[in-house]
Amino acid sequence: MFRKLKIPRTIVVLGVVSLLNDMASEMVAPIMPIFLTTVLHASIPAVGVVEGVAEATASLAKYGFGRWSDLIQKRKSFVVAGYSLGAISKLLVGLATAWGWVLGARVIDRLGKGLRTAARDSIITANAPLAQRGGLFGFQRAMDRLGAVFGPLLALLILAFATDNLRLVFLLAFIPGCLCVGLLLCYVREPAPDPALTATATTPAAATPIVKNKLRWSDIPRPVKWFLLVNIIFALGNSSDAFVILRGQDLGLSLTVIIFMYVCHNAVQSLFATPAGRWADRLGSKRVILAGWIVFAVVYAGFGLINHGWWLWLLFPIYGLYLAFTDGVGRAYISSLVPLRQSGTYFGLYHGLIAFGNLTASIIGGLLWSTYHP
Repeated sequence: MFRKLKIPRTIVVLGVVSLLNDMASEMVAPIMPIFLTTVLHASIPAVGVVEGVAEATASLAKYGFGRWSDLIQKRKSFVVAGYSLGAISKLLVGLATAWGWVLGARVIDRLGKGLRTAARDSIITANAPLAQRGGLFGFQRAMDRLGAVFGPLLALLILAFATDNLRLVFLLAFIPGCLCVGLLLCYVREPAPDPALTATATTPAAATPIVKNKLRWSDIPRPVKWFLLVNIIFALGNSSDAFVILRGQDLGLSLTVIIFMYVCHNAVQSLFATPAGRWADRLGSKRVILAGWIVFAVVYAGFGLINHGWWLWLLFPIYGLYLAFTDGVGRAYISSLVPLRQSGTYFGLYHGLIAFGNLTASIIGGLLWSTYHP
């Protein structure tokens, strides 16, 4: 089955870029709260402010920059700028002397994510035939998650040899970020308008011209509306994975063990993302996404019911299947419903609404945790 999946060079390069960028991001993600509280002496509420403002920035930026990339029909510049900001932010955190600097750096990092996400997905759409789009989006997400496997392990290795020098991890994370930008500049071309690919959308929206004013709800094709609504509802119940980590601590697991479990979770997602995309190409995206949501429900119920830490060795990897079945497949499904020339707008709307829903769920989850957690 997989020998039939021909991966265009541009998508291969974007996959490698995603691997390097997520490796850098996951090098620093597990140690960010520790760096803030122990090195910069920030309070726990300050940590919450840093992450909350950063994620809000990303959710607001995704739609705006996606829309902008459609209006000027330029994608590469947004992707290069976005990954550049991500690299710079790691360096700024490593040089920070107060938590306010970290807040600024995190905003820059999430602004970069907002810049690049929709434009990158549009480039993938432009290079991916409709019949293979699930598999190709799955490949990109698999490479992204592979970086999330290497990142925490590399951070642990650096800390082991550098006597817990947290700043050094941030400074070294700048290097793969620079490699991302170099690969993009050298090997990714601005996609040319392609009538054959533009016509692959499966709704009448493909025949409508791009609207150069504010997107109205009535402008959105009905299948896209329903898909967005269902995803928003789901996102409102999908809080941050930080609560899963806290659950592991509740059950007596050390931070190192939890990090290794998180690595297993990312490895499962990386392993199954491409097959899930291929299944979506054959069976239909909605069926695969529904399967992912069922996995999520079962696993989260398990997180609440278990009373021994060893159960997490089973649940954490299974949790990776949920993202493997939904992340790349959802992007491929959106791309099949809208015309290529408007894909930045709809990718930005899709990612932004989900990010907003997840942020809201995390705030509610934090309040519930503080109120009811013993």
